[in-house]
Amino acid sequence: MIKYQLDNIPQLIVDPDTYFPWIKQAIHEENHQPGDLFYHFCSDEFLLKINQEFLQHDYLTDIITFPLSTQSEIVSGEIFISIDRVRENASALQTGFEREFARVLIHGVLHLTGYDDHTDEEKRVMRSKEDYYLSLLPQK
Repeated sequence: MIKYQLDNIPQLIVDPDTYFPWIKQAIHEENHQPGDLFYHFCSDEFLLKINQEFLQHDYLTDIITFPLSTQSEIVSGEIFISIDRVRENASALQTGFEREFARVLIHGVLHLTGYDDHTDEEKRVMRSKEDYYLSLLPQK
């Protein structure tokens, strides 16, 4: 089951539900099973507080992922996404909001399937996976 909620933002310009079949497809392609995913869409301020409280990081980020599954093959977690960061990153990268939104959605799922992005090599692999799954996203 994939669900979402808006935390301290009034609305989204996209419908997250339209991405859920694509997310499930990616999870299956990564040889995992979908569990319970809960997306929180929020502001920079909201996500900064989570970053400070839970990770002791005092900086803005676009996404924080918390795994919830005790079974490595089950993808379950809470994924917090700053819509402010997504909007700013889309502008800086000169890409559309929807494409950057999808990239961040799948980025969190990739973390839950075991990918990381601390080293340059991990970042390269993560970006390659993101690009691959974005290529599978039906065009709107």
